[in-house]
Formats: sequence, C-alpha cells, structure tokens
Amino acid sequence: MVAVRKGMPGVKLEENEFKRRFLSRFYDPAFDPLQAELVKVAEAAWDSYRNSRKSPRTVKAGPGFADPDYDISVEWLEAQRAVNKAQQRYEDLSGAPRVLLINGSTRSEHTCPGEMSKTWRLVELAEEIVRNASFECDVLNLSVLASEYGRAIYPCKACVSTAMPLCHWPCSCYPNHALEQNGDWMNDIYPLWVAAHAVMIVTPVHWYQAPSSLKLMIDRLVCADGGNPDPTSTGGKDAEKAKALELKGWPYPRHLAGRVFSVVVHGDAAGAETLRRSLSDWLEDMGLIPSGSLSLVDRYVGYLEPYATSHDALDGDPDFQEDVRNAARSLVQAAKDRRSGALQAPDRDLREPRPK
Repeated sequence: MVAVRKGMPGVKLEENEFKRRFLSRFYDPAFDPLQAELVKVAEAAWDSYRNSRKSPRTVKAGPGFADPDYDISVEWLEAQRAVNKAQQRYEDLSGAPRVLLINGSTRSEHTCPGEMSKTWRLVELAEEIVRNASFECDVLNLSVLASEYGRAIYPCKACVSTAMPLCHWPCSCYPNHALEQNGDWMNDIYPLWVAAHAVMIVTPVHWYQAPSSLKLMIDRLVCADGGNPDPTSTGGKDAEKAKALELKGWPYPRHLAGRVFSVVVHGDAAGAETLRRSLSDWLEDMGLIPSGSLSLVDRYVGYLEPYATSHDALDGDPDFQEDVRNAARSLVQAAKDRRSGALQAPDRDLREPRPK
C-alpha cells in the first residue's frame, strides 16, 4: 500500500464567481454589444468547469499502450506523434545536423519596453555561424510569450515529486480545458528539442536567475528526464497507481540524452556565472554533452554606466560579439564530432550526486 497525502485548501469556485472571472476577460467596450452571446458562452464554460472536462476529446488508446481501452486525450496523442517524428529526424544521419538556438530574453520591441533585447542580437550572431556551417537551424524566441497573442507556457505542477511515472512524456498536464489552460506552447517546443543534435541557450540574467520565460520552459522539460511515455500505465493522473509503479522499479528514460549543448549567459553587473553554472548543470544532468559555455559580464554597462547606451556599446565591442561566435563555432564542431563518434556521451549514472 502507498499513501497519497491530501489536505490543501479547496479551489472550487461557486458559479457566480466563476462567471464573474470568465466575463471579466471581455472588459473592452467592443464586447458590450455581445453581452447576450457572452452569457451563453459563460454558461457553456461553467458546465465544462463544473464537470472537470480537462480533455473533452478522447479516443481509445489502442495497441501499444498498457491499457488499450483507456480514453486518452486526442491532443496528447498529437503531441506524442510530433515528438516521435522529431526523434526519427534526430536519428536519421542522412540529413544535415540540426541546431536549436534559444533566445532566453523576454524583452521585445513589439511591447514593453519598446526596444529589442541585446540577447536577440547575440542569437543572430550565433545563427549566422550555424547556417554558414550548412546546419539546419531552429530559432526558439521565448520573447513572444510577452508580446504575441495566445502564446503561453503554463507552470510545471511537479508531478515528478509524487512519482516519476506520473510525469508523462510529453507532458499531459495541459491543455486543461476545464480550467481554460489552453494553447500550451510546450507541445510545439518539445519536438524542437528532440529533433536537435545541438542546443544553444543565449540568455540574460534577471536578478541572479533565469528570466521567467526561460524558467517556465526549463521546468516543463522535466518530463524529458525520466518521463513516462505511456499515460495509460498510471490511469492518467492517478497518484496511487504512479507511486506503486515507481516502487516496482522505474527505468528512468532520458529522452534528450546524447545531444550537445552550449550556454551563453550575459549580465550587466553580477549573477552571470551563477546562472551559467546552473544551466550547464541542468543540461548535463539530463544527459546532454557540453561543448563549452560562457558567462559574460557586459563590459559596457553596470551600476556606474547608463543603460540607455548599452546597445551602442555592444556595437563597439567586437570582442564580446566574437565570444558568442566562438561559442557557436564550438557547438557546431561538437555536433559534428558527436555524429562521427569522436565525441562520446558521459558514462556516469546521472542520477548519482554530481562529483564535487
């Protein structure tokens, strides 16, 4: 027998409060002529919420799953197919190697603050190196989380802290239609990671930590490190079944192991090295192979310099720009070495404590 602990405060809303919150999203006067229609929509939304229809469209899981008769989410199956297709691209050595470049900054000229980030400019420097090496290149621009309509990465619920098999690969926590947690971007992001032979993260420091947009993605990648590819084996999100399954022995599949990575972290005053170490440790612990990483304290701005001149200073700092290009060159070479067999994956058990 395994125990499932409960006792946190309830979160279920009464009908009036639910509808008040739902309709508050239509604050713009442009919606005033549509109040009658919105009331009907709110009623339908209340029905979905009251009956907890997280995945309103399902099919039988079918052959290949632990429970073929389980009613599995159509959206999850689509996400799984995309991940599997990406894995096939990764394993196909006949094509060009693929690099995933990630802009970890949330700054954008298209919303507050009204100016592009320096990080994006550094990503462009790296992209030029990658494409000139005849690599395929995907650019993941996390800034659109704050500037593009309908973009969302929802927070990780830490299912893995209950039991590793409860953390499904890809994540099945979202979308949750009953709570209107829809359009989760991670279903598009997982295949980008899986298809990549090399990953490069370029990010600024936000208060000694990763920017919140980058951290959301990092947390939701926990399912890539030991995640369960069969939600039917745990009856969906049945914590008791997941605990029992883990206690029988869990193989801990590392879905992104073997890819190479590079991290470039820059900060205006402090914290760059701390964040670089954290990101590098995280990627190594998932089984990725380091190709070299940088922590760069911006030499042109800090407590004594005006931030207003930072972009101008970057223009005049060729050494800083060349550091980023060199990191991209190292990544490209490491990806080539990995595909040829010259660069081997680490053989240590990554579940063991990191050597001091």
